[in-house]
Amino acid sequence: MNDMVGPVAPLISRTGIPFDPVELVRQATLAASSHNTQPWKFKIEAGNIFILPDLARRCPAVDPDDHHLYASLGCAAENLLVAAESAGLRGHLAFDPGVSGLRVALDSAPSARSDLFDAIPRRQCSRSDYDAAALSAAHLRALEASTNGDGASVVMLTDRRKMEDVAEYVAAGNTAQFNDPAWAAELKSWIRFNAREATRSGDGLYGPVMGNPNVPRWLGSLFMRFTFSASAQNRKDIGQIRSSSAVAVIVSEADDKPHWIAAGRAFERLALRATTLELRTAFINQPVEVPALRAQFAAYLGIGNRRPDLIVRIGHGPTMPRSLRRPVEQVLV
Repeated sequence: MNDMVGPVAPLISRTGIPFDPVELVRQATLAASSHNTQPWKFKIEAGNIFILPDLARRCPAVDPDDHHLYASLGCAAENLLVAAESAGLRGHLAFDPGVSGLRVALDSAPSARSDLFDAIPRRQCSRSDYDAAALSAAHLRALEASTNGDGASVVMLTDRRKMEDVAEYVAAGNTAQFNDPAWAAELKSWIRFNAREATRSGDGLYGPVMGNPNVPRWLGSLFMRFTFSASAQNRKDIGQIRSSSAVAVIVSEADDKPHWIAAGRAFERLALRATTLELRTAFINQPVEVPALRAQFAAYLGIGNRRPDLIVRIGHGPTMPRSLRRPVEQVLV
């Protein structure tokens, strides 16, 4: 694959107005990704945009089978498809096993700018306390409808007892992960303790995004040394789940890369729809990141052989500082 990016021919929309495909890539890169690793590359070629895994950005401790990596590709693909519609283009998405990635073929179509497109730059993972207010029936229907189809679905939990059960699974996941030195080291490598670090890398978990102060790395590392524990994280996560209005579990119909991608697409649609409703979302994926716990959680949900992919809490809450993104030029190949 040629790593040198040359001039990119514009796409022609139904309006006859040329549209720069690099702009579609930029919208795609605003999607969610595990640890904000942005594990994607994009190749633009003759009316197609390929979304490829960047295996240099994989996280083998928390994501040994690359499930989250491929779900992240699905998130990016959904943003790209929504942005394409707004530009008068139709995207036809298919998994390409030859490149272990996605091919999006684009042709002209009626422009269909939607509120989901307007939500792309506003969507964020809001790792804060919410107000615990119940969601309206209309909001729940809209959220559930947003995830339908494409090999993935959602289990929506609003019953307080069931949300407490989820909190217990999250706590068990924290305990297992904090006992794994490789997991801890990997997480720390993706933390950006201050704005200078976050700006320089354009990726990772920026401290204030997670509710932590903007501090020098030496101070952040010292703080982590004395406060980084399962018990502290459990107190925080359990409190935040109790402050939430609902917990959504994205479930895929099969346990393979195309369906992991489908789960990512379903999450991104859910998160964009939540954004249009002025709702916040945040991942609480610990129960699906520990294999033994994931099987127990699937049995608890009663989903049979389907895989619980992603767990998301939802509610009304404040806007948080935003994670940064790398320049588009760094993800084009």
